[in-house]
Amino acid sequence: MDLGDSLTEGVGDPAGNGAWRGWAALLTDGHSEEAAAFTNLAVSGAQTRDVLERQLPAALELRPDLVSVVVGVNDTLRCTFDIRAVAARLDQVYAACTEQGTVLLTACLPDPGRMLGLPGALANPLARRQRAVNTVVHALSERYGALHLHACDGDWITDRALWSADRLHPGERGHRQLALRFHALLAEYGLATGPAPSAEPEFPAPAKETSLWWLATAGTCWVARRCTDLLPQLLTLAADELRHRARGTSAGLDLRASAAVSAALGALSVAERADAA
Repeated sequence: MDLGDSLTEGVGDPAGNGAWRGWAALLTDGHSEEAAAFTNLAVSGAQTRDVLERQLPAALELRPDLVSVVVGVNDTLRCTFDIRAVAARLDQVYAACTEQGTVLLTACLPDPGRMLGLPGALANPLARRQRAVNTVVHALSERYGALHLHACDGDWITDRALWSADRLHPGERGHRQLALRFHALLAEYGLATGPAPSAEPEFPAPAKETSLWWLATAGTCWVARRCTDLLPQLLTLAADELRHRARGTSAGLDLRASAAVSAALGALSVAERADAA
């Protein structure tokens, strides 16, 4: 069972029939030597709210043995970003899954500003947001005993051969790398008994013309939808970034972001103690 956004939906790894495949589908065959049921509820554009309110109820009804929850990047691309709300939603999702005895699979991810190659004043605010989400995912994964894949850095991020034309989603090779890493993590705990996915692509890489056409059509629409919501605030954040850089006080922005994460996790601990009482 897989919950999340476009990464888990498989965007960037076309299945050859107009649909997406992705790392989650590639991983399924290696999960067990016997055929395993595979349900992917991930939807492009999903935020933590969508996973909590829409995907989780459907997943709990099916009582899966294993569920992956990989989400959060889209939250960072919204003007409504609130790390306390993100932490509270993920806490509820993780708790609900583990209360059913489900094995929980999570991952932290690279920040979109770095992947898109944005200039520092624009990239840094997005990087802080993604670091905040990753810190929360790390902490909650440990709290709930999740199997956690550290995928927010490493050579795979800078290897252009692993990424699709939009620079935000892995291509087939990248999805296969994710599937291999998840398989190794599951195998370490005796939870993957089938063969590891192949690292070699099944389909030829899209031609340059095909990639450019995708960027000019679907890719442009993707960026436009998010820029309408995020761009005004991002420009404000960038201006704030430049002011702090000119004053030599950029470290204060990092400290403010760290304090917000600490407050978000602290609020969860307070709520947990209150429930226990």
